[in-house]
Amino acid sequence: MLHRIDDTITLANGVEMPRLGLGTYKSAEGGDVEDAVAYALEIGYRGIDTASLYDNESGIGSAIAGSGVPRAEIFIASKVWNDEQGYDSTLAAFEASLARLGTDYLDLYLVHWPRPETPDTWRAMERLYADGAVRAIGVCNHLRHHLEPLISTADVLPVVDQYEFHPLLQQHDLLGYCEGHDIVVQAWAPLMRGRVAELATLVDIGARYEKTAAQVAIRWILQHGITTIPKSVHRKRIAENADVFDFKLTVEEMREIDLLDRGERLGAHPDHYPVG
Repeated sequence: MLHRIDDTITLANGVEMPRLGLGTYKSAEGGDVEDAVAYALEIGYRGIDTASLYDNESGIGSAIAGSGVPRAEIFIASKVWNDEQGYDSTLAAFEASLARLGTDYLDLYLVHWPRPETPDTWRAMERLYADGAVRAIGVCNHLRHHLEPLISTADVLPVVDQYEFHPLLQQHDLLGYCEGHDIVVQAWAPLMRGRVAELATLVDIGARYEKTAAQVAIRWILQHGITTIPKSVHRKRIAENADVFDFKLTVEEMREIDLLDRGERLGAHPDHYPVG
């Protein structure tokens, strides 16, 4: 089965999350993000990923409100930024995100980066989950040595870890750890910020299916059981990124892409989280 654009994966707490969602990092408030979200919802996307840092939650909320798609059918994820971490400040940041998004609950709330304040942040996340204000909680950019102490003291375990994952950065140890602890991995920068088009292996495989290198990368991620949130504000690319359910990579093609791993990061290392 090749799945559909609205296909979901079941998180450890039973909540259904779309395997493929729309990323909105650096999608500007106003026309760009509103049009991108509105179009994505129109063609069948049901997962929208944002964050306090992105400064576009109000635009996303407007697009959702005007979409005609029932709120219950849309999976909205946001994140608490680094300078908002801590118990009371996380609760305040969450309420601010809700207000900007124009909703009374989130489907997923994530800790954006591991920081010294994260244990207190996580207690606030657990409270929000217990209160029913969020349906699931998780983390971003957490490596194994960040997850282990969190899991050892948490009352509610993270059900998602969203981190950088693409053909040149596969982090097999982290992937295995997450799988072993029922943590769903969600790939950010799955298209390497456009650089997948430079990978001859992906281009060549794509030619066999009349697909782009980006489509091959997304298909490869999904076939590994990983979820992802490719970002675009261009309608053509938003549609292309979702047009990955009519072909399937062979075992050998999957292996060819697996062998591209070089441990090459495009973003910050999680041990050196962005300041602010």
